[in-house]
Amino acid sequence: MEYRFLGKSGLRVPVLSLGTATFGGTTEFFKRWGQTDVREASRLIDVSLEHGLNFFDTANVYSQGASEEILGAALKGRRHQAIISTKATFSMGDGPNDAGASRYHILREADASLKRLGTDFIDLYFIHGFDPHTPVEETLRALDDLVRSGKVRYIGCSNFAAWQLMKALSVSEKHHLHAYSVYQGYYSIIGRDYEWELQPLAEDQGIGLMVWSPLGWGRLTGKIRRGQPLPEGRIKSGGTAGGPGVDDALLYDTTDVLEALADETGKSIPQLALNWLLQKKTVCNIVVGARNEEQLLENLGAVGWNLTGEQVARIDAVSAQKPMYPHWVGMR
Repeated sequence: MEYRFLGKSGLRVPVLSLGTATFGGTTEFFKRWGQTDVREASRLIDVSLEHGLNFFDTANVYSQGASEEILGAALKGRRHQAIISTKATFSMGDGPNDAGASRYHILREADASLKRLGTDFIDLYFIHGFDPHTPVEETLRALDDLVRSGKVRYIGCSNFAAWQLMKALSVSEKHHLHAYSVYQGYYSIIGRDYEWELQPLAEDQGIGLMVWSPLGWGRLTGKIRRGQPLPEGRIKSGGTAGGPGVDDALLYDTTDVLEALADETGKSIPQLALNWLLQKKTVCNIVVGARNEEQLLENLGAVGWNLTGEQVARIDAVSAQKPMYPHWVGMR
């Protein structure tokens, strides 16, 4: 396993982490992702640790807390071997303060996550999405208090626009508060919007990127091919609801190139897609999902080798998209 620093922090993390959105499946939305129970989760964690993957990513909203509970149970007795990240912001109930990034919500949800995970500290705590109704300083002071109290080690944010992330970094600097070390965001061969604003910002500010949905919401598993019907599974059952749309021509042109590279390299399409991301600036970790041991082992096979520069260039060329304004204007 390869390890990289978490942004500008001194924490080294494996380049792959295991996402646990498949743990639980107790809500209608997450049921389409997976219904992994404690026994199955324990086996996935066994395999992960055997291969040097000791980083596990969850969120309070995944199956309304069931994912955290299953992860905590599966790690019982070996918490010291693991790095855990979890998140808060999205709705956990129908009450007026059951969502958002207010001090009230963050402190309450951090304590609830600690209880579900069966631990007394969270290694990395994310604000899951930007809250336009709460002052940025209020959010950051609450996070700073969590770090100073020892309940949280590092903080990050997810799904922010570039200006929102930069404003948060500026507020942290101005008020001498703990700052975000890492950004968790969507990035894939067929979803390269991250490169337009967030990547240059992260590079300039020393922010690491944890990639979520590196296979384009399941479209780069190798099962979707030109001229073939959709296979049974999450996508066919509507599991891409709420995710990014993808132009069919871009998807099929890209998978054609990936198929050719798979023949050349002997690697699978998912392994190629993950390895391509590992060549990109600011990427420190990729969150991979797995419903079973076979899928996990395939994902682990993306590490320990590298695409050549020429192969990366071929993927870059076929998946290139014209940036939105004003990114196509200016100096080259």
